[in-house]
Amino acid sequence: MKDIRPRVKVPATVKAGEAFTVKTLINHPMVSGFGKDKKTGKTIPREIINHFSCDFEGQNVIAMELDPAISANPYIQFQAKVDKSGTMTFTWKDDDGSVYTKTAPVKVG
Repeated sequence: MKDIRPRVKVPATVKAGEAFTVKTLINHPMVSGFGKDKKTGKTIPREIINHFSCDFEGQNVIAMELDPAISANPYIQFQAKVDKSGTMTFTWKDDDGSVYTKTAPVKVG
């Protein structure tokens, strides 16, 4: 069983309408599907996080498709703006159909 742990970092408080930095990291091996098993010589099947998105109160903030060239434990940083307090929902989708989510409160002050 995989031990996948998504992590997010959002400032404790932000100013309405001003950009702030959001940081995310998910521990994942991100196997490209191009490597070979040293003992058997068989190709190791691809296993990557293929989609990442962030929503704020149901509105999409960012969405991206990830490819096999992304390194293990993908770190994603981006800027966001909000006008009111609410919750950010982060979603990572894996090739095997697994979906990992994490939420973080955003307080406008």
